[in-house]
Amino acid sequence: MADYEIFELGDYVLQCGKTLRKAKLAFKTFGTLNAAKDNAIVYPTWYSGQHTENEWLIEPGKALDPDKYFIIIPNMFGNGLSSSPSNTPAPWDGPRFPNVTAYDNVVAQHRLVTEHFGIETLVLVTGWSMGALQTYHWGALYPDMVPRILPFQGSAKCSRHNFVFLEGAKAALQADAAFAEGWYTSPPNKGLRAFGRVYAGWGLSQTFYRIEADLTHMGYASLEDFLVGFWEGLFYTRDANDLLAMLWTWQNGDIGANPVFKGDTKAALAAIRAKAILMPASTDLYFPPEDNRIEAESMPNAELRVIETWWGHFAGGPGTSPDDIATLDAALKELLAS
Repeated sequence: MADYEIFELGDYVLQCGKTLRKAKLAFKTFGTLNAAKDNAIVYPTWYSGQHTENEWLIEPGKALDPDKYFIIIPNMFGNGLSSSPSNTPAPWDGPRFPNVTAYDNVVAQHRLVTEHFGIETLVLVTGWSMGALQTYHWGALYPDMVPRILPFQGSAKCSRHNFVFLEGAKAALQADAAFAEGWYTSPPNKGLRAFGRVYAGWGLSQTFYRIEADLTHMGYASLEDFLVGFWEGLFYTRDANDLLAMLWTWQNGDIGANPVFKGDTKAALAAIRAKAILMPASTDLYFPPEDNRIEAESMPNAELRVIETWWGHFAGGPGTSPDDIATLDAALKELLAS
């Protein structure tokens, strides 16, 4: 049995001008919504991840405590649970699945929160990586509803350098002849495994590899064991078109690129009135601290707090670095107490 629920969005018109018919938003909740409906936290998913891969941060005694808060994890479009290339019927299946933006995701999530649960005010929005992208959008689009945000290891807009990294991963996947321009009849396993190997050089820092943390901290027997077991293993079970749909969302992520802010990224950042802690990782190769530092300059109530770590992007999850998790959890507790 599925451990999640489905919110039916109906025919959902996207920014790209196409309609996602009978659109579905998959979600899971933890804890109990109180009578006042004022104890809810939204915690969106990340690139390729599903709600189960967010759960490591939710635990009694931690900041995201289900004994205190009602925690909603909405699954991104394209992740295989919400409407995605792999579960949408023809003619919008596979490579014909329409382009979905972060704005499209967050507006749908807002409908879930307000229409399904009747929630008018949130306690916090937080998320890792693409979850951080969605967190920024929540703050900008619904400033009266969101008093606190903590985006970690992510940015409000995809940088040009980040875009180029993703082009490399995409090209590796699409180079597999079995990919067949997205009309594959069986998984393009060579491309999926190549996709994981491209990611391996970006997800973790140079220092991580220099000190052989794959062996000493993650329990692999050799570098090749790590590349196959962790990185190929992370992606080869995912649907290729799902990965590419979410990759498009990532590459086109921009908090200002929507009807509200009409392309003005700085105005969108300035609209975030929430008390914000921006938490990049010092060695993140996707989202270096400089990107968040620039964003914080345009935000009226933001603090930049860099996590000093050699874990790179994976300082943020999913549950790989205990010391960095403790630092993140302490910041979340501080923000929630403010």
